[in-house]
Amino acid sequence: MQQKTSYVKVASHEAEIGKVKKILLLYSGGLDTSVMLKWLQQTYKAEVITLTLDLGQQHDDLEAIKKKALQCGAVKAIALDVKDEFANDFISFGIKANASYQGNYHLSTPIGRAILAKKAVEIAKAENVDAIAHGCTGKGNDQVRIEGYILTLDPKLKIIAPVREWAMDRNHEIAYAKEHNIPVPASADFPYSDDDNMWGITWQGGEIENPKFIPKVEKFLTTYTLPENAPDKPEFIKLGFEQGIPVSLNGKQMPLSKLIISLNKLAGKHGVGTVHLLEDRIVGLKDRGVYEHPGAHVIIEAHKNLEKYVTPKQLNELKEYMDIKWGYLCYGALWFDPAMDAINAFTNQVNQKVTGTVTVKLFKGSTTIVAVTSPNGLSHASFTNTKGYSFNVNASAGFIEIYSLQMVLANQIAKK
Repeated sequence: MQQKTSYVKVASHEAEIGKVKKILLLYSGGLDTSVMLKWLQQTYKAEVITLTLDLGQQHDDLEAIKKKALQCGAVKAIALDVKDEFANDFISFGIKANASYQGNYHLSTPIGRAILAKKAVEIAKAENVDAIAHGCTGKGNDQVRIEGYILTLDPKLKIIAPVREWAMDRNHEIAYAKEHNIPVPASADFPYSDDDNMWGITWQGGEIENPKFIPKVEKFLTTYTLPENAPDKPEFIKLGFEQGIPVSLNGKQMPLSKLIISLNKLAGKHGVGTVHLLEDRIVGLKDRGVYEHPGAHVIIEAHKNLEKYVTPKQLNELKEYMDIKWGYLCYGALWFDPAMDAINAFTNQVNQKVTGTVTVKLFKGSTTIVAVTSPNGLSHASFTNTKGYSFNVNASAGFIEIYSLQMVLANQIAKK
């Protein structure tokens, strides 16, 4: 049953009931959007068009999602294959920036929201809709990302966020779905929700939300192999990079989207790339999620090591800082901010020399970089081959004396 709400619309971009005749709903087919498809028709008395993107989802059935939208009353269900655009124009920036946030979360959902908003604005104009509706909660990050990006790309569009308006929690949504015969994957026994694209699957809900409980990963991490069930023998793979972007897997050239999807299956077989992350949300709350992104994790680890090998020390230090900032901007709903454009220009410059091959060992949940080769690799120290290293070791003693001078003086003064 729907709950009474005290929500008051105060922002100028929020659509008003009675002033909307056609709505574009960003539709995933999950609990939230399945419920709101019916709720929008009942509450706003408007036609609803759904938009679903093919982002290389790792376990979603897009045809089934489209069919369900029409069965639930959508006047039109649009599904767009944007896998290549997502990989080439969005994920590629994340790879060059070693995308991560507060640990090894490689930002699959935040990157996905950027292209989702872009395509939503394009379809909204083509279909002449009055408002765009989304399924984000009033306490989450995605409401900030999607609404902020839509307003950036078209400030005239109105937005509807039903989850903020109806004040239903997950249990109430499940009850509403049962009341209206809406098939949804969530239930009291399976309270989890996910966001899925080729770069990763993010899991929330149930005991995941409370850090004092151990997530029951065996219940929801069913796309790939858990580390304890992975093969007992390691597997070695080779990733080829050109200017920071992976272009080949085990010697076979392929488009980035296909490479990521192929690597998900290959690395997922070994249970790699799953992280339990307690993070700071944009809206000020703490949150925990379980994220599985086998392909993304292998690519980022490989890229990070190759980049380090071809880049001088001072630039490596600066790049690490810029990567952290990139992650915070991406997570923090600022994909289209000028600061992000500036960092992307910087990472593009750094990655011009990030070309080579990285050998990765996959074993029981671990990802180990075991070999790196590049025509742009900088000199490495050799303790066995004096011919391969042109450094004049006679200069070492003088360097040590000067390099340590302030540390030596500071300690001498402290002892007086």
